[in-house]
Amino acid sequence: MAQLIPVEEFDLVIFGGTGDLSMRKLLPAMYHRDRAGQITAGSRIIATGRAQMSQEAYLQEVEAALRTNLDEGEFTDEQWQIFSPRIHYVQCDALAVDSWQDLKAVLQGFEQRIRVSYLATPPSLFGPIAAGLRHNELITPDSRIVLEKPVGRDFASAQDINTQVGECFPENQIYRIDHYLGKETVQNLLALRFANSMFEPMWRRSAIDHVQITVAEDLGVGGRIEFYDRIGAMRDMVQNHILQLVCLTAMEAPASLDHDAVRDEKIKVLRALRPIGGDFVRTNTVRGQYTDGAIKGQTVSGYMSELGEKQSSTETFVALKLEIDNWRWSNVPFYVRTGKRLKTKHSEIVVQFQDVPHSIFPEQKFNINPNRLSIRLQPDEGVKLSVMVKEPGPGGFDLRPVSLDLSFEETFGLRYPDAYERLLMEVLRGNPALFMRRDEVEAAWHWVDQVISGWEASNQKVENYVAGSWGPTAASLLLDRDGREWYADV
Repeated sequence: MAQLIPVEEFDLVIFGGTGDLSMRKLLPAMYHRDRAGQITAGSRIIATGRAQMSQEAYLQEVEAALRTNLDEGEFTDEQWQIFSPRIHYVQCDALAVDSWQDLKAVLQGFEQRIRVSYLATPPSLFGPIAAGLRHNELITPDSRIVLEKPVGRDFASAQDINTQVGECFPENQIYRIDHYLGKETVQNLLALRFANSMFEPMWRRSAIDHVQITVAEDLGVGGRIEFYDRIGAMRDMVQNHILQLVCLTAMEAPASLDHDAVRDEKIKVLRALRPIGGDFVRTNTVRGQYTDGAIKGQTVSGYMSELGEKQSSTETFVALKLEIDNWRWSNVPFYVRTGKRLKTKHSEIVVQFQDVPHSIFPEQKFNINPNRLSIRLQPDEGVKLSVMVKEPGPGGFDLRPVSLDLSFEETFGLRYPDAYERLLMEVLRGNPALFMRRDEVEAAWHWVDQVISGWEASNQKVENYVAGSWGPTAASLLLDRDGREWYADV
């Protein structure tokens, strides 16, 4: 495995330190990195919140969260004795001018070390927190600020947030996080494409029939329902996760792995995305909302039941047919879908190659499937290449598809770090390559806004789908009209 290099001494300030993201993802991620020996002695995790709470009470909450969210056997009393002294709780209301004094006192005298402010808060607080850090003189030359997604809810609000934060921090100190970019398999997509000469000649319209990207969740909206009802799947998933996966799949080779070289190529893909508006909204997009159903034998309620008495047209499922207007991808559709309460938790990029141009095998006897490259992001990260081979035996020349399957966990024999673990370490190292630049965020919002405006202008209805299915029937028809079908090896 790759050598684990400890990061320099740091102060990680988590705004929203009592929230779900901190307890479920950020603190477990830092626990794992501490357990792996990457956190140096003296480094501190400073959690802030509006609630008045003692240090002891906060540590009790963190311990309970770690016991709940870590896998069996990962939490140990010995490691907790090492990790817990790093954690400090400070009451701070970011919107109250006189509420920053305790935080200033904790940080005073540590100006020379790396200082990261992680904003695990609603986007509406990004600008005010950045302004508070500046006003209280807490921004050092080695400071970084991390913005959780989504940055805004449309192009205008994203611009406003970026401007507010940009008035306090230079662009090279702003890290806009998308946890999908921290997944090991997403990183391996770059290695697969640009460290293997066999793929690049085929990674284009002359060899590829189409690309599918699926990000499916079997869970519902849960405790986020009020927030989610204002956002929907398009803003929550497509604007960031899905479009980032499209960019990494479709981008040209960067000159190097320098962070701006990679992001320069991604922004070209976003700018080449064909707008979906007018009549194309109805033919190239599907909106869905889950109803009562069953998942893994358990009955689950529909979205409207979870919402209560309120009526809502918020989409919990989106399927799109994307076109990229450049030479490499002309006439190669990218079909993407994402949704809640689908059959299983499953994220995958599927690159389907074209049929063989001429079959030397009798058509009535053999069904030759096109080659297919599947890059699994979750739950079992890996890469699978489907090829046609002859079945063993003397009975005849029978063909069948088989898979060359690489499971990263089985191959490397280690626990796979959570995406947040990688991303937090990259922030501390000062490497912004896995984070979105301002122009990326705004270009993605500009494209998404056109689709949402098209839905509103055409009054495109939300199709119902049964929880535990793969989404509305219309999503299958989206591909069926082109003579294709969704692939799901689950």
